[in-house]
This record gives sequence, C-alpha cells and structure tokens, in this order.
Amino acid sequence: MNKIIVITGATGTGKTTVSDYLKTYYRIPKVITHTTRPARKDEVSGKDYYFETDKSFFDNHYLENVVYAGYHYGSSYEGLEREWQRNALASIVLDTKGAITYVEKLGTQVVVLYMTVSEQGSLAKRLHKRGDDTKMVEQRLASEEYQRDLQLPVELRGKAHVILNDQWQEAQKQIDRIIGKLQATVAKQ
Repeated sequence: MNKIIVITGATGTGKTTVSDYLKTYYRIPKVITHTTRPARKDEVSGKDYYFETDKSFFDNHYLENVVYAGYHYGSSYEGLEREWQRNALASIVLDTKGAITYVEKLGTQVVVLYMTVSEQGSLAKRLHKRGDDTKMVEQRLASEEYQRDLQLPVELRGKAHVILNDQWQEAQKQIDRIIGKLQATVAKQ
C-alpha cells in the first residue's frame, strides 16, 4: 500500500528541512502542490508548484485547498498519484488543518510527522535567521494559523509521530527510525 508522509507543525519547526532530507537521503519524492499565485523568480512549474490559472486550478481534484492572500493553494489527488507512480512513499508539507484532512480522507495511508520545539521563542529566531522579512515574521507569528499549529491537534493525537527538533541530529535519528520501519512495512506489501 502506498503511503504519504505528512510533515506538519508550526512555521520554523523544520518541516522543509525534513522534506528535503527525505528527498535527498531516502529518495522520497515531495508531492507538488498547486497555486494560482504567480511564480517567484527561480521557481519552476512542476518543481516548486504547479502554477495554475483561476480556471485550470479547478481542473484538478483536491484533497484539501485554501485561499491565502487572494490566491488558491491545494494538493490534488493527481499530484499525489504522480508521486506514487515513482515511489510507494511520498511526502508533503501541510499545516495541521491539512494534515487532519489527509488523515480523514486517506486513513492508514497517512504517516504524520508533527514537528515541534521545546522553546516556542526559538521559532522567531529561526525565521529571522533564515532571512525572512521582519514584518512578515511578526505577521506570521501573530496569525491564527501559527497559533493553531503550535499544538498537536486533538484529531492527530495518537496518530502523529511527535518529533522534537531542538537539535537536528536528534530529530534526524527519530525520523530515521520511523522511515526505516515504514520502508520495511511498504517492502513487505
């Protein structure tokens, strides 16, 4: 059975780092999501996002989608199937609301990695350190979504692997154990 690794948690907890690690070290492809926002410089359609028009966006069948800052964003069944054709394991970075939707719609095919840190104050430092604009960081930290994602939602308790990412090497060991077991399970099927 194909599996999707949903990486979730608050901004700055290391979700993208985990996604990149899974792709580089385990060759687990990342599900490309869709958006109607214009591509930024250096972004490539089919690699960073599937850049859609307001019309073409709705040609897909979405597991979950949102409107953010006036643009549509979503992850489609088509995008997921494309990655599963390449590998029985795929990953995606989602907020906790999206993670809940995936668990509800795909059940046992979903493996949730909930990223967290012991000191929430360190998240602001991480965002500034990675070069995010100060005003954008403040807006993000004040957002309802950020506050929601700081806690493991009730709907994911008992279903998510909680990974403390204060030190990357320790988080990496936890991830390696989870992926090792997951690969063994997928190989048996």
